[in-house]
Amino acid sequence: MTDPIAPGAPLIEAHGLSYARNDEPIFGPVDLQVEAGEALLVEGDNGSGKTTLLRVLAGLLSPQAGSIRYPGSAQSGLGPRGQAALLGHALAHKAELGCLENLEFAARLFGRRPGAEPETCLAEAGLAGYEDQPARSLSAGQRKRLALARLRLTAPRLWLVDEPFANLDLAGIALVNDLVERHLHGGGAALITSHGAYATGAYRTRVLHLGPRR
Repeated sequence: MTDPIAPGAPLIEAHGLSYARNDEPIFGPVDLQVEAGEALLVEGDNGSGKTTLLRVLAGLLSPQAGSIRYPGSAQSGLGPRGQAALLGHALAHKAELGCLENLEFAARLFGRRPGAEPETCLAEAGLAGYEDQPARSLSAGQRKRLALARLRLTAPRLWLVDEPFANLDLAGIALVNDLVERHLHGGGAALITSHGAYATGAYRTRVLHLGPRR
């Protein structure tokens, strides 16, 4: 992780952001800002563009209009390397690698949060004893837990997390809230999509609602 940012400093800003597919509006225009130490909860019905918004913010899709800026980064615009981590529906595990090997591989790619250890992050995610278990053999909930351990291990300050409560039981939901809260207390920030269910963490949260497609 690079130099710490003070709580209240923006980690991402977007202005007039919109996206369309085949000339059909998906979302926008959207203005948002996420500060160090807070979470922005993006709510909306299915089809309102929540997942697409995260993919645009991560630089995987180009917006139809508007701008994105990561303050403090030398690179403005889309997808500054090392500034944000996206956790989407495709969890991007190496199926043939064990849980510990997956985390070690991710740390080599994205850097490691100071003081974080793969074994500790696995244990925090409820996967102690699964170090050598291939990712392909995990249940859906366990795969989500492995992805959360990867977020906890790696360096990016901003988490872009799509429906993190899906496929998790009540203990897993509590785990998500605990990991997010600790990330925020460490000077990070999170942008989280949800239908609103279970999004009851004690951390500082603002809400952005995306309306239905027009």
